[in-house]
Amino acid sequence: MKNFLKTLQRRKFMKLFASGTAGALTTATVAIGADRSASRPSSIKAQAAKKVLMKVGCQSGGTSEENLAFKARHGVYNMDGGMPKFVPGKGWDLEDSLRKREACEKFGISLDAYHLPLTSAGIDRVVVPNIMLGKSPERDKEIEMIQQMIQVSAKTGVKLLNYNTTILPVLRTGRTIDPMRGNASYSTWNYEEALKREQPLTVAGDVDADEIFERIAYLLDRIVPVAEEYKVQLGNHIADPPVPDKYKGIMRWNSPEVFEGMKRFAKLSDSPYHGFNFCIGSIAEGLRDPKNDIFPIIEYFGKRKQIFNVHLRNIKGNYNNFQEVFPDNGEMNFFHVMRALRDVEFDGMVMPDHVPTHETEGASSQAFSFAYGHIIGILQALKDEA
Repeated sequence: MKNFLKTLQRRKFMKLFASGTAGALTTATVAIGADRSASRPSSIKAQAAKKVLMKVGCQSGGTSEENLAFKARHGVYNMDGGMPKFVPGKGWDLEDSLRKREACEKFGISLDAYHLPLTSAGIDRVVVPNIMLGKSPERDKEIEMIQQMIQVSAKTGVKLLNYNTTILPVLRTGRTIDPMRGNASYSTWNYEEALKREQPLTVAGDVDADEIFERIAYLLDRIVPVAEEYKVQLGNHIADPPVPDKYKGIMRWNSPEVFEGMKRFAKLSDSPYHGFNFCIGSIAEGLRDPKNDIFPIIEYFGKRKQIFNVHLRNIKGNYNNFQEVFPDNGEMNFFHVMRALRDVEFDGMVMPDHVPTHETEGASSQAFSFAYGHIIGILQALKDEA
């Protein structure tokens, strides 16, 4: 009798499930799915989860045995190795470059990228200043060295060269202490505060955006053909930060509207070897609503395959007033950012570049370790979606 009642109850449940409850459960399931989809930026809703092609990378510390062991311990097996030994008047030392690759291979690390000596240090500190000064014939000799560096990279198996085309260095006005994160110190930029300070001109003098673009085009016209020949990508990092107007006499090429400036730069060449070292943080610094405005930019350049490398850096604040914070406590949700990168089939490295600091010994390594773990965790979550 007891078994009969159990069977009857089971039949009633199944009939109820088939007639009404199933529909309710289905509706609930769809609603859950809709909620999850709605949490994604509306401009990049994946129709179906795509394969995760990107990997965690880094650009800090160089190729010393100590640093490579540190990277391997933290699951970082792809890297930007900095620069090989610079030979004045020539370029990079090939033997030193090959030694860097061999050092990486001992730890199972792939040497994927280098940095050209066109850095963000500022025109007074770069070893090839005449390119962005637009000074001939000196810049032609410097460009010949860049061409040689492309060849050295190819011979080493390095397929990406990151670089900057700036006159001013990275601009900041100070640091902000966060007591809620153990008194971590955040690099800070406040444009209104900066305007109160003296703005001496650099050796470049007064330069507008059109002049900057002319100098960049002069460079690209001479190095992109070499990059195509040797199949080495050239990834440009935008000026950090974008600014509303000239600062110290310089109008940054990605200003005042960062998206439009990036589009203009992208159109300087239609080569598949011309693109971006895509710094999420620096782009966000030029946006009024970084949390949402970053996604159309990822979609635009990602679909055009112009994102070669990604700097995953978060900020608190927005255009003209921000702090560089930890990856989990800024304006952007990096799970959604990396999902968007996955959906445009980005296949390069995702790496931290700037991290918060602290007076504690080893604070930088701690911050990088946190950032690596954050990226790896998101990658695992995205792989589970596929």
